[in-house]
Amino acid sequence: MNEFQSTRRDFLRQASATGLAASALGTSWQQLLASEKHGTKPHGSKKLAMPVGKAEHCIMIWLGGGSCHIDTWDPKRKGDPKAKKAGSYYDPIPTAIKGTEVCEHLSKCAPILDRFNIVRSVHHEVIDEHAAATNRMHTGRPTTGTITYPSVGSVVAHQRGAVSDIAPAYVLIGYPNVTRGPGFLGSKAGYVYLTDTNAGPSGFTRSSRVNQSRQDRRERLLTKMRADYRQKSIGGQTIQDYDQSVAEALRLSGPEFMKVFQLDNEKSDLRNSYGGEFGQRCLLSRRLIQSGVRFIEVSHNLNFVNGTGWDTHNDGQLNQHLLIKELDSALSALVLDLEQHKLLDKTLIVVASEFGRPARFDSGGGRGHQSKAFSVVLAGGGLKNGMTIGETNELGEEIVSRPVSVPDLHATIYASLGIDPSEELYAGDRPVPITDMGDPVRELFG
Repeated sequence: MNEFQSTRRDFLRQASATGLAASALGTSWQQLLASEKHGTKPHGSKKLAMPVGKAEHCIMIWLGGGSCHIDTWDPKRKGDPKAKKAGSYYDPIPTAIKGTEVCEHLSKCAPILDRFNIVRSVHHEVIDEHAAATNRMHTGRPTTGTITYPSVGSVVAHQRGAVSDIAPAYVLIGYPNVTRGPGFLGSKAGYVYLTDTNAGPSGFTRSSRVNQSRQDRRERLLTKMRADYRQKSIGGQTIQDYDQSVAEALRLSGPEFMKVFQLDNEKSDLRNSYGGEFGQRCLLSRRLIQSGVRFIEVSHNLNFVNGTGWDTHNDGQLNQHLLIKELDSALSALVLDLEQHKLLDKTLIVVASEFGRPARFDSGGGRGHQSKAFSVVLAGGGLKNGMTIGETNELGEEIVSRPVSVPDLHATIYASLGIDPSEELYAGDRPVPITDMGDPVRELFG
Protein backbone atom coordinates (compact mmCIF):
# COMPACT_ATOMS: atom_id res chain seq x y z
CA MET A 1 0.00 0.00 0.00
CA ASN A 2 1.48 3.38 -1.00
CA GLU A 3 1.28 6.64 0.90
CA PHE A 4 -1.82 7.81 -1.02
CA GLN A 5 -3.90 4.71 -0.32
CA SER A 6 -5.83 3.87 2.83
CA THR A 7 -8.66 1.65 3.94
CA ARG A 8 -11.77 2.71 5.81
CA ARG A 9 -10.26 1.20 8.97
CA ASP A 10 -7.10 3.31 8.50
CA PHE A 11 -9.18 6.43 8.05
CA LEU A 12 -11.20 5.81 11.20
CA ARG A 13 -8.04 5.04 13.18
CA GLN A 14 -6.41 8.27 11.98
CA ALA A 15 -9.56 10.31 12.61
CA SER A 16 -9.79 8.90 16.13
CA ALA A 17 -6.15 9.72 16.82
CA THR A 18 -6.57 13.25 15.49
CA GLY A 19 -9.67 13.71 17.64
CA LEU A 20 -7.81 12.54 20.75
CA ALA A 21 -4.92 14.85 19.96
CA ALA A 22 -7.28 17.78 19.54
CA SER A 23 -8.93 16.95 22.87
CA ALA A 24 -5.56 16.70 24.58
CA LEU A 25 -4.70 20.16 23.28
CA GLY A 26 -8.01 21.54 24.48
CA THR A 27 -9.35 22.06 20.95
CA SER A 28 -12.70 20.51 20.01
CA TRP A 29 -13.65 19.28 16.55
CA GLN A 30 -16.17 22.11 16.41
CA GLN A 31 -13.40 24.63 17.06
CA LEU A 32 -11.23 23.08 14.35
CA LEU A 33 -14.02 23.22 11.82
CA ALA A 34 -14.96 26.77 12.79
CA SER A 35 -11.36 27.94 12.56
CA GLU A 36 -11.10 26.44 9.08
CA LYS A 37 -14.34 28.09 7.97
CA HIS A 38 -13.30 31.52 9.24
CA GLY A 39 -9.80 31.41 7.79
CA THR A 40 -7.74 30.79 10.92
CA LYS A 41 -5.77 27.87 12.25
CA PRO A 42 -5.49 26.70 15.87
CA HIS A 43 -3.03 28.46 18.19
CA GLY A 44 -3.50 31.85 16.55
CA SER A 45 -1.86 31.24 13.15
CA LYS A 46 -3.90 32.70 10.29
CA LYS A 47 -4.64 31.59 6.76
CA LEU A 48 -4.42 34.13 3.98
CA ALA A 49 -7.70 35.97 3.46
CA MET A 50 -9.50 35.24 0.20
CA PRO A 51 -8.98 38.03 -2.35
CA VAL A 52 -12.11 39.85 -3.46
CA GLY A 53 -12.12 41.02 -7.07
CA LYS A 54 -14.05 43.78 -8.80
CA ALA A 55 -15.40 42.01 -11.90
CA GLU A 56 -19.14 42.00 -12.51
CA HIS A 57 -19.26 39.74 -15.58
CA CYS A 58 -17.40 36.80 -17.10
CA ILE A 59 -17.03 35.71 -20.73
CA MET A 60 -15.55 32.23 -21.18
CA ILE A 61 -14.29 31.48 -24.68
CA TRP A 62 -14.26 27.72 -25.04
CA LEU A 63 -11.85 26.12 -27.51
CA GLY A 64 -13.51 22.73 -27.71
CA GLY A 65 -11.30 19.82 -28.76
CA GLY A 66 -8.07 20.65 -26.93
CA SER A 67 -6.09 23.63 -28.24
CA CYS A 68 -2.32 23.22 -28.48
CA HIS A 69 -0.66 25.51 -25.93
CA ILE A 70 2.78 25.43 -27.62
CA ASP A 71 1.16 26.49 -30.92
CA THR A 72 -0.62 29.42 -29.28
CA TRP A 73 0.25 30.92 -25.86
CA ASP A 74 3.41 29.02 -24.84
CA PRO A 75 5.65 28.70 -27.94
CA LYS A 76 8.76 26.54 -27.84
CA ARG A 77 11.53 25.64 -30.29
CA LYS A 78 10.34 25.04 -33.84
CA GLY A 79 9.43 21.44 -34.65
CA ASP A 80 8.97 19.55 -37.90
CA PRO A 81 6.23 16.92 -38.29
CA LYS A 82 7.81 15.43 -41.43
CA ALA A 83 11.14 14.88 -39.66
CA LYS A 84 9.30 13.89 -36.47
CA LYS A 85 11.11 16.69 -34.65
CA ALA A 86 9.13 17.71 -31.56
CA GLY A 87 8.32 21.37 -31.07
CA SER A 88 5.98 24.21 -31.97
CA TYR A 89 4.45 24.37 -35.43
CA TYR A 90 4.81 28.15 -35.79
CA ASP A 91 7.34 30.88 -35.09
CA PRO A 92 7.06 33.01 -31.92
CA ILE A 93 6.58 36.80 -31.82
CA PRO A 94 7.21 39.30 -29.00
CA THR A 95 4.34 40.82 -27.06
CA ALA A 96 3.51 43.80 -24.87
CA ILE A 97 4.59 41.68 -21.88
CA LYS A 98 8.38 41.88 -21.72
CA GLY A 99 9.98 38.46 -22.14
CA THR A 100 6.71 36.75 -23.14
CA GLU A 101 6.21 35.45 -26.67
CA VAL A 102 3.16 33.97 -28.39
CA CYS A 103 2.49 32.27 -31.72
CA GLU A 104 2.96 34.38 -34.86
CA HIS A 105 -0.75 34.00 -35.71
CA LEU A 106 -1.74 35.84 -32.52
CA SER A 107 -0.39 39.04 -34.01
CA LYS A 108 -3.39 41.20 -33.01
CA CYS A 109 -3.40 40.02 -29.39
CA ALA A 110 0.40 40.34 -29.01
CA PRO A 111 0.59 44.18 -28.90
CA ILE A 112 -2.25 44.42 -26.37
CA LEU A 113 -1.16 41.47 -24.20
CA ASP A 114 -0.65 43.86 -21.29
CA ARG A 115 -4.44 43.57 -20.83
CA PHE A 116 -4.02 39.78 -20.49
CA ASN A 117 -2.52 37.22 -18.15
CA ILE A 118 -1.26 33.88 -19.45
CA VAL A 119 -1.43 30.99 -16.99
CA ARG A 120 0.94 28.44 -18.55
CA SER A 121 0.89 25.82 -15.80
CA VAL A 122 -2.72 24.58 -15.62
CA HIS A 123 -2.97 20.82 -15.20
CA HIS A 124 -5.24 17.86 -14.46
CA GLU A 125 -4.98 14.10 -14.94
CA VAL A 126 -7.71 13.42 -17.57
CA ILE A 127 -6.02 12.64 -20.90
CA ASP A 128 -7.88 10.34 -23.27
CA GLU A 129 -11.51 11.35 -22.78
CA HIS A 130 -12.67 14.70 -24.17
CA ALA A 131 -16.02 14.62 -22.34
CA ALA A 132 -14.45 13.87 -18.94
CA ALA A 133 -11.80 16.56 -19.45
CA THR A 134 -14.46 19.06 -20.52
CA ASN A 135 -16.44 18.21 -17.40
CA ARG A 136 -13.32 18.70 -15.28
CA MET A 137 -12.65 22.14 -16.74
CA HIS A 138 -16.28 23.24 -16.33
CA THR A 139 -17.07 21.84 -12.89
CA GLY A 140 -13.60 21.67 -11.36
CA ARG A 141 -14.20 18.11 -10.22
CA PRO A 142 -13.99 14.52 -11.50
CA THR A 143 -17.09 12.91 -12.93
CA THR A 144 -18.93 10.92 -10.27
CA GLY A 145 -22.00 8.72 -10.24
CA THR A 146 -23.28 10.05 -6.90
CA ILE A 147 -23.61 13.78 -7.57
CA THR A 148 -23.84 16.08 -10.59
CA TYR A 149 -21.72 19.13 -9.87
CA PRO A 150 -22.66 22.55 -11.25
CA SER A 151 -20.61 24.23 -13.94
CA VAL A 152 -18.65 27.41 -13.27
CA GLY A 153 -21.30 29.38 -15.17
CA SER A 154 -24.10 27.97 -13.03
CA VAL A 155 -22.24 28.68 -9.79
CA VAL A 156 -21.75 32.30 -10.87
CA ALA A 157 -25.42 32.54 -11.88
CA HIS A 158 -26.48 31.06 -8.54
CA GLN A 159 -24.22 33.27 -6.43
CA ARG A 160 -24.54 36.57 -8.29
CA GLY A 161 -27.68 36.35 -10.44
CA ALA A 162 -28.39 38.57 -13.44
CA VAL A 163 -27.36 42.22 -13.33
CA SER A 164 -30.69 43.46 -14.71
CA ASP A 165 -34.35 42.42 -14.78
CA ILE A 166 -34.43 42.00 -18.57
CA ALA A 167 -31.53 39.55 -18.89
CA PRO A 168 -30.73 35.98 -17.83
CA ALA A 169 -27.81 35.35 -15.52
CA TYR A 170 -26.14 32.77 -17.78
CA VAL A 171 -26.06 32.50 -21.59
CA LEU A 172 -24.44 29.70 -23.58
CA ILE A 173 -23.61 30.53 -27.21
CA GLY A 174 -23.23 27.02 -28.55
CA TYR A 175 -24.92 23.67 -28.15
CA PRO A 176 -26.27 22.66 -24.72
CA ASN A 177 -24.39 20.08 -22.71
CA VAL A 178 -24.70 18.66 -19.19
CA THR A 179 -21.15 19.77 -18.37
CA ARG A 180 -22.33 23.39 -18.71
CA GLY A 181 -25.40 22.78 -16.58
CA PRO A 182 -26.52 23.60 -13.04
CA GLY A 183 -26.15 20.11 -11.55
CA PHE A 184 -27.57 19.94 -8.04
CA LEU A 185 -28.31 23.69 -8.03
CA GLY A 186 -31.41 23.14 -10.17
CA SER A 187 -32.80 24.88 -13.23
CA LYS A 188 -32.77 28.36 -11.71
CA ALA A 189 -28.97 28.32 -12.13
CA GLY A 190 -29.23 26.96 -15.68
CA TYR A 191 -28.43 28.67 -18.96
CA VAL A 192 -30.27 30.16 -21.90
CA TYR A 193 -28.64 28.85 -25.06
CA LEU A 194 -28.57 29.94 -28.67
CA THR A 195 -26.75 28.95 -31.84
CA ASP A 196 -27.91 31.80 -34.11
CA THR A 197 -26.45 35.16 -33.15
CA ASN A 198 -29.08 37.06 -35.16
CA ALA A 199 -32.26 35.23 -34.11
CA GLY A 200 -31.59 34.90 -30.39
CA PRO A 201 -32.89 32.12 -28.15
CA SER A 202 -35.45 29.88 -29.79
CA GLY A 203 -38.98 30.48 -28.52
CA PHE A 204 -38.39 33.88 -26.88
CA THR A 205 -40.27 35.79 -29.59
CA ARG A 206 -44.04 35.42 -29.62
CA SER A 207 -46.05 35.12 -32.80
CA SER A 208 -46.97 38.35 -34.58
CA ARG A 209 -50.62 37.25 -34.28
CA VAL A 210 -50.44 37.44 -30.48
CA ASN A 211 -50.87 41.03 -29.30
CA GLN A 212 -50.07 42.22 -25.76
CA SER A 213 -53.65 41.91 -24.53
CA ARG A 214 -53.87 38.31 -25.72
CA GLN A 215 -50.46 37.56 -24.21
CA ASP A 216 -51.58 38.97 -20.85
CA ARG A 217 -54.67 36.73 -20.86
CA ARG A 218 -52.53 33.69 -21.67
CA GLU A 219 -50.14 34.47 -18.85
CA ARG A 220 -52.97 34.89 -16.31
CA LEU A 221 -54.39 31.51 -17.31
CA LEU A 222 -50.94 29.90 -17.16
CA THR A 223 -50.29 31.43 -13.72
CA LYS A 224 -53.52 29.90 -12.36
CA MET A 225 -52.73 26.47 -13.87
CA ARG A 226 -49.20 26.57 -12.44
CA ALA A 227 -50.47 27.50 -8.99
CA ASP A 228 -53.06 24.69 -9.03
CA TYR A 229 -50.49 22.13 -10.13
CA ARG A 230 -47.96 23.22 -7.50
CA GLN A 231 -50.55 22.66 -4.78
CA LYS A 232 -51.08 19.10 -5.97
CA SER A 233 -47.35 18.37 -6.29
CA ILE A 234 -45.80 19.77 -3.13
CA GLY A 235 -42.16 18.82 -2.69
CA GLY A 236 -41.51 17.65 -6.24
CA GLN A 237 -38.14 19.03 -7.34
CA THR A 238 -38.86 18.28 -11.01
CA ILE A 239 -42.07 20.30 -10.84
CA GLN A 240 -40.28 23.16 -9.06
CA ASP A 241 -37.53 23.20 -11.70
CA TYR A 242 -40.06 23.21 -14.52
CA ASP A 243 -42.08 25.96 -12.89
CA GLN A 244 -38.96 28.10 -12.43
CA SER A 245 -38.06 27.55 -16.09
CA VAL A 246 -41.51 28.72 -17.20
CA ALA A 247 -41.25 31.81 -15.02
CA GLU A 248 -37.79 32.64 -16.40
CA ALA A 249 -38.92 32.17 -20.02
CA LEU A 250 -41.85 34.52 -19.48
CA ARG A 251 -39.59 37.10 -17.86
CA LEU A 252 -37.20 37.11 -20.82
CA SER A 253 -39.68 36.87 -23.69
CA GLY A 254 -40.29 40.60 -23.87
CA PRO A 255 -38.89 42.84 -26.62
CA GLU A 256 -36.18 44.46 -24.47
CA PHE A 257 -33.94 41.40 -24.23
CA MET A 258 -34.45 40.46 -27.87
CA LYS A 259 -33.06 43.85 -28.99
CA VAL A 260 -29.64 42.59 -27.90
CA PHE A 261 -29.49 40.33 -30.96
CA GLN A 262 -29.83 43.15 -33.50
CA LEU A 263 -26.17 43.13 -34.44
CA ASP A 264 -26.88 45.21 -37.54
CA ASN A 265 -27.16 48.20 -35.21
CA GLU A 266 -23.40 48.05 -34.70
CA LYS A 267 -21.06 49.94 -37.06
CA SER A 268 -19.86 47.84 -39.97
CA ASP A 269 -16.19 48.59 -39.23
CA LEU A 270 -16.58 47.18 -35.72
CA ARG A 271 -18.42 44.10 -36.95
CA ASN A 272 -15.73 43.48 -39.53
CA SER A 273 -12.97 43.80 -36.92
CA TYR A 274 -14.49 40.88 -35.01
CA GLY A 275 -14.43 38.63 -38.08
CA GLY A 276 -16.82 35.83 -39.10
CA GLU A 277 -19.38 33.77 -37.20
CA PHE A 278 -17.21 33.21 -34.14
CA GLY A 279 -16.32 36.91 -34.05
CA GLN A 280 -20.00 37.85 -34.19
CA ARG A 281 -20.58 35.58 -31.19
CA CYS A 282 -17.96 37.58 -29.30
CA LEU A 283 -19.55 40.88 -30.39
CA LEU A 284 -22.91 39.58 -29.19
CA SER A 285 -21.25 38.74 -25.87
CA ARG A 286 -20.38 42.41 -25.37
CA ARG A 287 -24.01 43.36 -26.06
CA LEU A 288 -25.21 40.65 -23.66
CA ILE A 289 -22.91 42.05 -20.98
CA GLN A 290 -24.43 45.49 -21.53
CA SER A 291 -27.93 44.02 -21.18
CA GLY A 292 -27.07 42.58 -17.75
CA VAL A 293 -25.99 38.98 -18.37
CA ARG A 294 -23.57 37.82 -15.69
CA PHE A 295 -21.81 34.82 -17.33
CA ILE A 296 -21.46 33.94 -21.02
CA GLU A 297 -19.77 30.96 -22.63
CA VAL A 298 -18.85 31.36 -26.29
CA SER A 299 -18.00 28.18 -28.16
CA HIS A 300 -15.25 28.22 -30.81
CA ASN A 301 -14.90 24.76 -32.31
CA LEU A 302 -15.87 25.41 -35.90
CA ASN A 303 -14.72 22.17 -37.52
CA PHE A 304 -15.37 23.28 -41.07
CA VAL A 305 -12.52 25.82 -40.90
CA ASN A 306 -9.73 23.24 -40.66
CA GLY A 307 -11.62 19.94 -40.71
CA THR A 308 -11.10 18.99 -37.07
CA GLY A 309 -11.52 22.09 -34.92
CA TRP A 310 -9.03 22.26 -32.05
CA ASP A 311 -8.77 18.45 -31.96
CA THR A 312 -5.71 18.58 -34.21
CA HIS A 313 -4.91 14.96 -34.89
CA ASN A 314 -3.53 14.18 -38.34
CA ASP A 315 -4.37 16.76 -41.03
CA GLY A 316 -6.15 19.09 -38.63
CA GLN A 317 -2.70 20.40 -37.72
CA LEU A 318 -2.08 21.70 -41.24
CA ASN A 319 -4.80 24.35 -41.09
CA GLN A 320 -4.74 25.02 -37.36
CA HIS A 321 -3.52 28.55 -38.15
CA LEU A 322 -6.97 29.38 -39.56
CA LEU A 323 -8.52 28.72 -36.15
CA ILE A 324 -5.79 30.67 -34.37
CA LYS A 325 -6.28 33.67 -36.66
CA GLU A 326 -10.05 33.60 -36.05
CA LEU A 327 -9.43 33.53 -32.32
CA ASP A 328 -6.87 36.34 -32.62
CA SER A 329 -9.20 38.70 -34.50
CA ALA A 330 -12.25 38.06 -32.31
CA LEU A 331 -10.43 38.10 -28.97
CA SER A 332 -8.43 41.26 -29.67
CA ALA A 333 -11.55 43.04 -30.95
CA LEU A 334 -13.50 41.98 -27.86
CA VAL A 335 -10.82 43.26 -25.47
CA LEU A 336 -10.55 46.63 -27.23
CA ASP A 337 -14.32 46.95 -27.62
CA LEU A 338 -14.93 46.28 -23.93
CA GLU A 339 -12.17 48.75 -23.10
CA GLN A 340 -13.78 51.38 -25.34
CA HIS A 341 -17.08 50.90 -23.48
CA LYS A 342 -15.27 51.02 -20.11
CA LEU A 343 -16.31 47.43 -19.42
CA LEU A 344 -12.97 45.61 -19.55
CA ASP A 345 -12.17 46.08 -15.85
CA LYS A 346 -15.67 44.84 -15.03
CA THR A 347 -15.49 41.80 -17.33
CA LEU A 348 -13.20 38.82 -16.87
CA ILE A 349 -12.43 37.02 -20.13
CA VAL A 350 -11.31 33.39 -19.81
CA VAL A 351 -9.93 31.49 -22.82
CA ALA A 352 -9.83 27.80 -21.99
CA SER A 353 -9.84 24.29 -23.47
CA GLU A 354 -10.13 20.79 -22.03
CA PHE A 355 -6.38 20.10 -22.29
CA GLY A 356 -3.30 20.90 -24.37
CA ARG A 357 -1.21 18.98 -26.91
CA PRO A 358 2.22 17.34 -26.67
CA ALA A 359 5.24 18.64 -28.57
CA ARG A 360 5.72 15.33 -30.38
CA PHE A 361 3.82 14.74 -33.61
CA ASP A 362 1.80 11.59 -34.25
CA SER A 363 2.10 9.38 -37.33
CA GLY A 364 -0.33 11.56 -39.28
CA GLY A 365 1.54 14.78 -38.53
CA GLY A 366 -0.90 15.96 -35.86
CA ARG A 367 -0.73 15.86 -32.07
CA GLY A 368 -2.23 13.75 -29.30
CA HIS A 369 -3.60 14.91 -25.93
CA GLN A 370 -1.79 16.39 -22.93
CA SER A 371 -3.27 17.50 -19.62
CA LYS A 372 -0.25 17.67 -17.30
CA ALA A 373 0.71 21.14 -18.57
CA PHE A 374 -1.31 23.58 -20.71
CA SER A 375 -2.34 27.23 -20.88
CA VAL A 376 -5.43 29.23 -19.92
CA VAL A 377 -5.64 32.95 -20.69
CA LEU A 378 -7.35 35.59 -18.55
CA ALA A 379 -7.99 39.18 -19.63
CA GLY A 380 -9.49 42.25 -17.99
CA GLY A 381 -11.60 41.59 -14.92
CA GLY A 382 -9.88 44.21 -12.77
CA LEU A 383 -6.90 41.88 -12.26
CA LYS A 384 -3.22 42.85 -12.20
CA ASN A 385 -2.82 42.25 -15.90
CA GLY A 386 0.33 41.88 -17.98
CA MET A 387 1.61 38.82 -16.13
CA THR A 388 2.74 35.36 -17.23
CA ILE A 389 2.05 32.79 -14.51
CA GLY A 390 3.91 29.49 -14.43
CA GLU A 391 6.55 28.00 -16.67
CA THR A 392 6.86 24.77 -18.63
CA ASN A 393 10.00 22.96 -19.79
CA GLU A 394 11.71 23.32 -23.16
CA LEU A 395 8.95 21.38 -24.96
CA GLY A 396 5.97 22.44 -22.85
CA GLU A 397 5.46 18.91 -21.57
CA GLU A 398 6.21 19.41 -17.86
CA ILE A 399 5.54 22.21 -15.38
CA VAL A 400 8.74 23.82 -14.13
CA SER A 401 7.26 26.41 -11.77
CA ARG A 402 4.00 27.65 -10.22
CA PRO A 403 1.54 24.82 -11.00
CA VAL A 404 -2.11 25.90 -11.10
CA SER A 405 -4.75 23.20 -10.60
CA VAL A 406 -8.22 23.37 -12.13
CA PRO A 407 -9.73 24.11 -8.67
CA ASP A 408 -7.17 26.93 -8.33
CA LEU A 409 -8.26 28.29 -11.71
CA HIS A 410 -11.92 28.15 -10.67
CA ALA A 411 -11.12 29.81 -7.35
CA THR A 412 -9.43 32.62 -9.30
CA ILE A 413 -12.50 33.11 -11.50
CA TYR A 414 -14.84 33.13 -8.51
CA ALA A 415 -12.67 35.45 -6.43
CA SER A 416 -12.39 37.90 -9.33
CA LEU A 417 -16.22 38.06 -9.34
CA GLY A 418 -16.43 38.64 -5.60
CA ILE A 419 -17.46 35.06 -4.81
CA ASP A 420 -15.76 33.28 -1.91
CA PRO A 421 -14.43 30.03 -3.43
CA SER A 422 -14.41 28.34 -0.02
CA GLU A 423 -18.13 28.91 0.58
CA GLU A 424 -20.38 25.86 0.75
CA LEU A 425 -23.36 25.09 -1.46
CA TYR A 426 -25.85 22.34 -0.65
CA ALA A 427 -26.80 19.27 -2.66
CA GLY A 428 -29.90 18.51 -0.62
CA ASP A 429 -28.54 18.30 2.92
CA ARG A 430 -24.99 17.65 1.77
CA PRO A 431 -22.56 20.60 2.01
CA VAL A 432 -20.36 20.96 -1.08
CA PRO A 433 -17.59 23.59 -1.20
CA ILE A 434 -17.75 25.76 -4.31
CA THR A 435 -14.26 24.56 -5.29
CA ASP A 436 -12.41 21.37 -4.54
CA MET A 437 -9.93 23.04 -2.15
CA GLY A 438 -8.96 25.59 -4.80
CA ASP A 439 -6.80 28.59 -3.93
CA PRO A 440 -6.87 31.70 -6.16
CA VAL A 441 -3.77 32.73 -8.09
CA ARG A 442 -3.06 35.51 -5.62
CA GLU A 443 -0.44 37.26 -7.75
CA LEU A 444 -3.28 38.43 -10.00
CA PHE A 445 -5.05 40.41 -7.28
CA GLY A 446 -4.03 43.88 -6.15
